[in-house]
Amino acid sequence: MPENKILVHACCGVCFSYPLILLKNAGFEPVVYYINDNIYPEDEFIRRFNELEKYCNVNNVQLIKEEYNHKDYLEFVKGLEEEPEKGKRCHKCFYYRLEKTAKKALELKIDKMTTTLSVSPHKVSKDIFEFGNMASKKYNIEFLEFDFKKKDGYKMSCKIAYDFGMYRQNYCGCEFSIR
Repeated sequence: MPENKILVHACCGVCFSYPLILLKNAGFEPVVYYINDNIYPEDEFIRRFNELEKYCNVNNVQLIKEEYNHKDYLEFVKGLEEEPEKGKRCHKCFYYRLEKTAKKALELKIDKMTTTLSVSPHKVSKDIFEFGNMASKKYNIEFLEFDFKKKDGYKMSCKIAYDFGMYRQNYCGCEFSIR
């Protein structure tokens, strides 16, 4: 695998839009991984994937999608349903997806990974990085800590999404974040 490949966990097209530019400018060739069993309902999972797929196609970026398995996610966060946003449930959710990303990177022989989760102003990047590093160490993959919300990253992602005509959701993804 070329030295500059990086597996990028992405939850939607909006969150991937500006990070794609930053990663390419940094010399990386992103491969996008859509593993988001937390998203509810399944129609939302599909809608977010379709927007990400359109954006990847226009930008000639490889995209890998896992089948939707919300039941596994619910089992993984069982007992944490009443946790507040940014709490223990979110931390487990980060780990759930980033561990699967690290495993996929190993399978694909890509030695670096990151996530677009840090573009959101509603998420604590330090927490994301902690779980990304924990997951990547398990598979001997390097986790690159990109805080995509810095330097107006979130604002830039929203502008790109608007210009592209991209669907923009109004909640993180799981049924618990809807409330």
